[in-house]
Amino acid sequence: MKYQDYYQILGVSRDADKNDIKKAYRKLARKYHPDVNADTSAEEKFKQVNEAYEVLKDSDKRQAYDRFGADWKHGQQFDGAGFEGFHGGNFSSGGFSGGDFSDFFESIFGADFQQGGASPFQQGRHGPRRQRGGDQQLKLDITLEEAFNGGAKTIQFSRASGSPEMKKLKINIPKGVSNGQKIRLAKQGQASPNGGEAGDLYLEMNVLPHRLFRLEDRDVILRLPITPWEAAEGASLKVPTLSGSVELKIKPGIQSGQKMRLKGKGMPGAKTGDQFVEIMIQTPPADDSAAKQFYRDMKAKFDFNPRPF
Repeated sequence: MKYQDYYQILGVSRDADKNDIKKAYRKLARKYHPDVNADTSAEEKFKQVNEAYEVLKDSDKRQAYDRFGADWKHGQQFDGAGFEGFHGGNFSSGGFSGGDFSDFFESIFGADFQQGGASPFQQGRHGPRRQRGGDQQLKLDITLEEAFNGGAKTIQFSRASGSPEMKKLKINIPKGVSNGQKIRLAKQGQASPNGGEAGDLYLEMNVLPHRLFRLEDRDVILRLPITPWEAAEGASLKVPTLSGSVELKIKPGIQSGQKMRLKGKGMPGAKTGDQFVEIMIQTPPADDSAAKQFYRDMKAKFDFNPRPF
């Protein structure tokens, strides 16, 4: 028999008490339950978690396991009591002890299970429980202007994997939405397989690169090219922002790489960002003899070395 470390499966220490074991079991059972986890490996992990719990919660079985390891059963007839009757994600209640079985389903499906509601895996007097549709996650490309201004947008997507049928949905993008932020649209996910409630749709915002601006958290960065004479003498220039052009005064003697701050011109929201204008001094090309002579004269006129090393 292949040895399975039940303590490792539940993520508890070997001296863990019953409460710690029960807490770990509930957490993992909820995580790997096939009705709430669509991952193909979840079903097998759910089996392992239940098997580990059925042994470690029982003092006699746990004592035998601690002593004999893989041979702990010592001839006992143990038929996988934590998952007896498992077929393709359906369970009969016979493999669970009554209290743990009820507690587990109550934690996932709500208190109505304890109050006489039908098990999601059984036929009751009201028929089979309607299964909720799966949640769906999509990445939505939006422009920086759409993220800044927010507003209505129509999207088109498939609600079922591999299905050619597309659904159109009009959504509202919040003003000042962040890159990577997720928006939940209730009951717009995958449809239920048996007439139950649809799942939710989660849209992850992907703000596309912009030709002028770049985002740094809530701040907007603009690189502003200026001439050497504008840098030397100062200037008053119109610069773009996401809310329109503004007048920016360049102080005399400004250097490349220096940044000027436009307060409150970044992304709106609970914490409004700023816009930073990064100065980039551009030198005219010396592409003819007159331009080259001009630079030679400038070199002769100025005793200037920008390199202090």
